[in-house]
Amino acid sequence: MADAFIVSFAGRIPFAFLEDIHQRFVRTYGRAVFSALPYGMNDEFSRVLSQQMEYYSSDPNADRINRLKGEMSQVRNVMIENIDKVLERGDRLELLVDKTANMQGNTFRFRKQTRRFRNTGCSNNPPPNNYLCCAGFRLPWDHTTFMPKMRSRA
Repeated sequence: MADAFIVSFAGRIPFAFLEDIHQRFVRTYGRAVFSALPYGMNDEFSRVLSQQMEYYSSDPNADRINRLKGEMSQVRNVMIENIDKVLERGDRLELLVDKTANMQGNTFRFRKQTRRFRNTGCSNNPPPNNYLCCAGFRLPWDHTTFMPKMRSRA
């Protein structure tokens, strides 16, 4: 059974050639075949015969199975390229997600540090509206700091 399959598989190109030649001959000459002399159409049809022999001998598109294999190979290559692009895109998305998470953590730490700095910075420096600017010098508004301390006389 396997030998019959190999013979039928290997003989598909010659039989396709013969079927093509038969169809071309009938299309070209039609019913004139029945009244033709032997080898009478050889001069006219020999050119078509040689062209088709060359086509079926060398062109990979002549064999339908080989043509389909070639198309399947092209489709496979395109699919492999697309899968590679999707995987590459997934890797870039993972990197982007990692960077976003890192930035979010940095933002949280920055916010925490700024709150801490603001809370500690306000107690050390009095607000600017507690100063009086006079002749280019900044004097504290609270005049009690410059008053001499009074000694108690008791």
